[in-house]
Order: sequence, then structure tokens, then C-alpha cells
Amino acid sequence: MRAFLVDDEPLAVKRLARMLAASGRVKVAGSSSDPVEAIVAIQESKPDLLFLDIQMPGLNGFEMLARIDPQPLVIFTTAFDQYALDAFAVNSVDYLLKPIETAQLERALNKIERIRGGADPAPDLRDLLSRMTPAAPDYPGRIASRTGERVEFVELARITHFFAADKLTWAATAGKNFPVDHTIQQLEEKLDPKKFVRVHRSTIVNLDYVHELHPWFAGRMLLRLKDEKRTEVGVSRERVRALKERLGI
Repeated sequence: MRAFLVDDEPLAVKRLARMLAASGRVKVAGSSSDPVEAIVAIQESKPDLLFLDIQMPGLNGFEMLARIDPQPLVIFTTAFDQYALDAFAVNSVDYLLKPIETAQLERALNKIERIRGGADPAPDLRDLLSRMTPAAPDYPGRIASRTGERVEFVELARITHFFAADKLTWAATAGKNFPVDHTIQQLEEKLDPKKFVRVHRSTIVNLDYVHELHPWFAGRMLLRLKDEKRTEVGVSRERVRALKERLGI
């Protein structure tokens, strides 16, 4: 089978590609960390199978899939809400929970082969997408910071950015940095994407505090926050487009 991989985390794409190569059952026909660019590549390469992340900047997996015609068979790679996973399973659309394990991958490939061989019905993805009406997400207004036995709650409106350093995740405010019990990946899924955008594997910024954006080397950009320290944050090349879209430029 020929497969195309889409995930906004390049490391996740590389890991999955290695696992597929080791299985000896799938040839990777292409991959992308940009869902918009992936649509064109998929239309051109016409893969049998699509491994698709759900939560991505710019377009999520559902929005991207709705723009592809004809659609290949899809295996979602996700940490999405359980109600959605149940819907996929009922409709014979398989999914892999990250971090993907070999047993999960083999199970999904077995299901796809049964579908291709006619033993299982092919999923009606367009019907699934049209019937799915997710509830509006309930984004938090503050986040907990634990120091020993003491827990302090920090209003998200005060936080200029989150960053990972010294094996911890920190919420930066004008007064101090607060340690939080979430990884950057978990925060990206937890926070309102209209207000908080991941600009680097180790950094999420509050769009309300973005002051300037400058070109940098190797296709990257330098973002300056409007805090007292005029904090400078590097924007990785693969996240520049999504950030510009959120900023309306």
C-alpha cells in the first residue's frame, strides 16, 4: 500500500515513517507538516492510505479531509476526545493514539487490508464528517501552578507565553514565571487556539502580546512580545505560515 503522512510535528512524521518501513507492508509515498500543502500533494500522488493528525494549525484534520476528493482510506493519529474516537470506530475509520505503538499500527493496517480486500465495508467518510457536530470546546480561563504543596491559579490573560526549559514548562507573566504541570504539546491542545499559538516545539505565545515580527535566517522569523522585557521568541520555519494566518497577515 502507498501511504501519505500528515502531522504538524515533523518528528512524529519521521517516527511513523520508520515504523511503516519496518512493517514491510506500506510504502510512504509522501509526507507533510503543512495541512494546506498536503492537500495538493495528496491529490497529485493519489495514495491508498492517509495517516492524518487531527489538531493542526491552519486546518485541522477534519477540515483538510473535507477538501480532498477522492478521499483515500484514512487512519487518524490523534489524542482527540473519546466521543470522536468512538464515532470513527463505529464507522470503520481507524485511529492511533499518540504515542503510536507497533501493536496499534499492525491492528490498523490489518483493518485497512480487510477493507481493501472486501472483507469489511469501506467507511463513508463524507457522511461521518457531515454528521459530526462537536460541542464547542470549553477552554480554561486560568491555569494552576504548583510549588511544593502550594497551588496558585494564574489568569491566562496575564500570561505572555509558555516555554519549556530545564525539563519544566513555564508560564511567563510580567511579574514572574510560574511552573505548570503540562507539556507544551498538552498546552497546545488545552488552550484556545484563537488566543494561543505554538511557534516552536518549546514555545506557545499569547497573540494579545505579539508586538513585532521580523524575518530571520533559514526561513525562520523572530517574534517580539510587548512585555516590559520585549522578550524575543524564535518562530520555527514550519510554524511561520500558521502564525501569519492567525495574525491576519
